[in-house]
Amino acid sequence: MNNNAIIEPGKLQSALTNDEISRMDRATNLHPFTPLRAFEADELGGPRIVESGQGIRITDAEGKTSIDGFAGLYCVNIGYGRTEVADAIARQAHQLAYYHCYAGHTTRELARLSQRLVERAPGNVKKVFYGLSGSDANETQAKLVWHYHNLIGKPDKKKIIARERGYHGCSVVSGSMTGMNFYHAHMDLPVKSILHTGVPHYYWGAEADESELEFSRRRAAELEQMILAEGPDTVGAFIGEPVLGTGGIIPPPEGYWDEIQNVLRNYDVLLIVDEVVTAFGRIGAWFGCERYGIEPDLITVAKGLTSAYAPLSAVLIGERVTDALLAHSDEIGAFSHGYTYSGHPICVAAANANLDVLENDRIVEHVAGLGDALRDTLADAVAESPIVGEVRGTGMLAAIEFVADPANKTRFDASHKVGPRMSAACLANGLIARAMPHGDILGFAPPLITTQEDMTEIAAIVRRSVAQVCGELSDAGVI
Repeated sequence: MNNNAIIEPGKLQSALTNDEISRMDRATNLHPFTPLRAFEADELGGPRIVESGQGIRITDAEGKTSIDGFAGLYCVNIGYGRTEVADAIARQAHQLAYYHCYAGHTTRELARLSQRLVERAPGNVKKVFYGLSGSDANETQAKLVWHYHNLIGKPDKKKIIARERGYHGCSVVSGSMTGMNFYHAHMDLPVKSILHTGVPHYYWGAEADESELEFSRRRAAELEQMILAEGPDTVGAFIGEPVLGTGGIIPPPEGYWDEIQNVLRNYDVLLIVDEVVTAFGRIGAWFGCERYGIEPDLITVAKGLTSAYAPLSAVLIGERVTDALLAHSDEIGAFSHGYTYSGHPICVAAANANLDVLENDRIVEHVAGLGDALRDTLADAVAESPIVGEVRGTGMLAAIEFVADPANKTRFDASHKVGPRMSAACLANGLIARAMPHGDILGFAPPLITTQEDMTEIAAIVRRSVAQVCGELSDAGVI
């Protein structure tokens, strides 16, 4: 027992003050992606105790309400406070809180959800495997790639190519797939079977006078050269997000996915499409594959599957891989992969209720009807700013990238922390917008129920916040 207990034993949670909760949390909770010593020493002004949410807003324990311009972590697609989902969770918990799906067990909700996903998914999806996060789903994808090639007699075809600035999770293999060095440093990643090819960001990556299509063809040629250098018989799969998410919210340049898929087909490389962010309406279609003509062998989904009302991920397995699994099943025995919580009854009940809301309220169609309104509204808001290099996005994804000299594409020195300062200014003004890595980037991914009126309010806060930070930078002689 910890003899330095911060809170009196047995004290009711409801009786704890905000200060007691904060001290308890700082002393005991290992927060993801948080500077640990500074947080525990109370140098960061946190934690923020989130108490409730409704629609596109959350309210903290101090009574401050903020527009959640990032839907949690791209995930609260239907917005906060949907009682339909809460009620479905409660009903399932009362009836059957848990049973596993090993050895052929199922529940009504699980069978229904699997059928819905197979019917809705693009391509020739035949089977669904469940986990709890995008990270564990992409671990499953890697095992499926390796398993598949063992089954078809190509045991050397195991390397997986991801992309620089791609995000696929932070477990061992999924963290290796993620193309960001701060996920790898001090963690002994990436593992040797994971490789990375160039990021498809036209703004920073294009050569002089190079069109988007020419840039896409060059990126595809670079991928082909990597496959040839490694040996086509050793490369088993390529993984990519339809739109890069945490790497900067970067839609693909013209022709990118067509060119990439041509290369993969030429060398018989499986395509894993990571739709953790883009699926279930985020970019105006049920799946990002539909927007960009992508023909996947395997699809990863999570976040929007339940709108984060309960943890759930799914691997959607296409015909080619499914056929191999079935064809060799008798000779190898049971499929030796699974988690205790695969197909958890409460989580799949939340997913079905979430899909019901998406369908009944026509939320995907709502996002499709708005088109690129979020991006365009934000672009109008910062059109007069002297430090905006690029405003990009599609559907309910958008980003503003700030640079010291837009004419010459000169970055700010990292010490100025322009992106984090923009995020902090927005928060002070009532808007949660995320400072993205790999640049001074302000990211947006609001709930899919966001309206044009909401966007106008978001844009007004952004305009005010950008002006405030620009004033500070000007006063400091930075611009």
